[in-house]
Amino acid sequence: MFDFQYFTPTKVVFGRNTEGRVAELIREFGGHKVLIHYGGGSVVRSGLLQRVTDTLDGAGIPWIALGGAVPNPRLSLVYEGIELCRKEGVDFLLAVGGGSAIDSAKAIGYGVANEGEVWDFYDYRRTAKACLPLGVILTIAATGSEMSDSSVITKEEGLVKRGYSSDYGRPKFAIMNPELTMTLPDYQTACGCTDIMMHTMERYFTNGGNMEITDAIAEGLLRTVMTNAEILARDPKNYDARAEVMWAGSLSHNGLTGCGNDGGDWMTHKLEHELGGLYDVAHGAGLAAIWGSWARYVYRDCLPRFRRFAVRVMGVEETGSDEEIALKGIEALEAFFRRIHMPTNLRELGVTATDEDLVTMAHKCAVGVDGAKGSARLLREEDMLAIFRASV
Repeated sequence: MFDFQYFTPTKVVFGRNTEGRVAELIREFGGHKVLIHYGGGSVVRSGLLQRVTDTLDGAGIPWIALGGAVPNPRLSLVYEGIELCRKEGVDFLLAVGGGSAIDSAKAIGYGVANEGEVWDFYDYRRTAKACLPLGVILTIAATGSEMSDSSVITKEEGLVKRGYSSDYGRPKFAIMNPELTMTLPDYQTACGCTDIMMHTMERYFTNGGNMEITDAIAEGLLRTVMTNAEILARDPKNYDARAEVMWAGSLSHNGLTGCGNDGGDWMTHKLEHELGGLYDVAHGAGLAAIWGSWARYVYRDCLPRFRRFAVRVMGVEETGSDEEIALKGIEALEAFFRRIHMPTNLRELGVTATDEDLVTMAHKCAVGVDGAKGSARLLREEDMLAIFRASV
């Protein structure tokens, strides 16, 4: 067990119709003029955006809106948001949507609150000293960005996808109404469930310290998400299943499931960032497509954790060698991914990658992690390339 610091300042308001409290919460955290940041047409078509603006109007809170956040959110829109906030005197950000809108809003907040080039933070050249305060109305259970310190942005030039983490970027509040996720396509729901699981597994498969209570929380969270993902595949309107998944998404990425370990492995995410940057694939699907190849490459170096995962999460019987049990656990998770219609390789993801593409992604990934990264096994560029090649 390692020493740790656990910091989760976000106020969570969870349940039906909670979006009606948005004006009250903005006032509570000192907002006077708001930028509402959202993605595509879903928040418009559902009437959610209109309800939010009506609530702000009724409370006398001025606002402006900036839509257009897309999966793998773009740096160009961040620049637009920074300029708009400065021009209009915005002092509070409200992200309405999923991880893309939230991550983009965080980047805008860094850009407004700090001088200089905002991409410097994502390129690891500078550290943010502040962030414009922001709140969230969550419509997709996936990234956990509503309670986390992290955001991921894609720079169009060079198709570079990078993440940045800072406690300054943690939202002041998160409104979570599971009903708002019921209009999601089945594919996006499955992608979200996969992302939630991966945030937990990145912290679970580590050679650097562990705590029994943290492991038990992580294992329970994984089993809960799997159970409810399959319920939602059959019954997308199931409120209780939506609620379980939504709360799991927040707990998976607010630091709870990493208490006492070395911070996690994170190489599946780093590898997927290159997939997302080059091919613009859905993040959860990209993670599912690469995970099995990563797991088979590293499991011998992290065998006790893979064995425990197989038994305690995937329900594998304790017969055979530790290696056999671990491999059965990997196979069982891939079978689960297929049941919820997630890919388990690049072909199933719909990506036809040339070897030149794989070499390029491996090199960019190595540059992005400063040469090497990983806790289950330390990976360098040649290892990253081998995993990409195995995933084709």
